[in-house]
Amino acid sequence: MSIVKAKKTELIKAYKSSDKDNGGSAPAQVAVLTERIINLTEHMKKMPKDQHSKFGLLKMVNRRKKLLAYIKRHSVSNYEALIKKLGLRK
Repeated sequence: MSIVKAKKTELIKAYKSSDKDNGGSAPAQVAVLTERIINLTEHMKKMPKDQHSKFGLLKMVNRRKKLLAYIKRHSVSNYEALIKKLGLRK
């Protein structure tokens, strides 16, 4: 359900906004949350009655939604690039 530390550092390295960024920037947080959401969605397909994980999944989706809204407010071009890179919208 959670992601491996190596995968998390790889995502942060790919989506960080500056050299000093350690994963605190909004695009890096969105990338890590997206990976966690994908993993948890696979878990929910196998275990549909797991209500606690379902609640956590909904919280993560809402947090990602808020972060994406923040990015969109500040820079639409960065928002569109991030959406395309992560493959969120179809």
